Amino acid sequence: MKQKIKSLLQKLYNIGLYPLSFLEEPYSKHYDKKGILQFKDKYKNKRCFIVGNGPSLNKLDLDLLKDEFTFGVNSIFYMTERNGFRPTFYMVEDNHVIYDNLTDINNYEVPYKFFPSQYKKVIKPSSNTFFFNMNRGFYEENSPNYCIPRFSKNCHERMYAGQSVTIMNIQLAFYMGFTQVYLIGMDFDYKITEKDEVTGHNILSTKDEDENHFDPRYFGAGKKWLDPKLENVLTSYQFSKIKFERFNRKIYNATPGGKLNVFERVEFNSLFEKK
Repeated sequence: MKQKIKSLLQKLYNIGLYPLSFLEEPYSKHYDKKGILQFKDKYKNKRCFIVGNGPSLNKLDLDLLKDEFTFGVNSIFYMTERNGFRPTFYMVEDNHVIYDNLTDINNYEVPYKFFPSQYKKVIKPSSNTFFFNMNRGFYEENSPNYCIPRFSKNCHERMYAGQSVTIMNIQLAFYMGFTQVYLIGMDFDYKITEKDEVTGHNILSTKDEDENHFDPRYFGAGKKWLDPKLENVLTSYQFSKIKFERFNRKIYNATPGGKLNVFERVEFNSLFEKK
């Protein structure tokens, strides 16, 4: 039924009877504008770390991040379970991740949580949980903005999807005022194996053998995930880099190894050397 409604709305848009904003921002009436506004430039001129979930994360001493501002995503709670690392800010975008891990996500305790407003009915409300307006034009084939990267400097109005939740973390970090952003755990290398069941853009894992993330349970048996489409993520990263550098800010890649070469690389441990 949901797919039929979506198809109908797209047809109405094509003949000019449906506004583009409805297609790209269908949940725009349900987001926390005032709540998100409090983060505007709150961390001006500070640095932060955006933590990806690639296997290289296992090579890093995350205890070094205990006094840093950090962004974590999706099933980072497996890392919390293992070594106590807990991000300052937590975000989930993907509907498969939300519904396959809803109990863990609702029970996960971090200082601040951010979710697209479409999940407002399933995410447990709290004073530190904020719902943002996600513009999904990047995903809508009938939108003129399909697969076109965009960047929001006003996250209290909207954040632009860009094929990876990391892209919206970067926008939020900019909005919060961070001038130096360090990426870790961004291996940028996915393998789809013969054991995975592929249906269109959707993938179903049949074994607890996830090689693409720091924990084999991440997309373990019975969990669904989307084709990562790294070529689309790459264009979004490139655009984010341009936006940051235009305002004299910088994104660095502190991931050991991996295939993401858009950003200047730095060695993780060197960021904590005492002067």
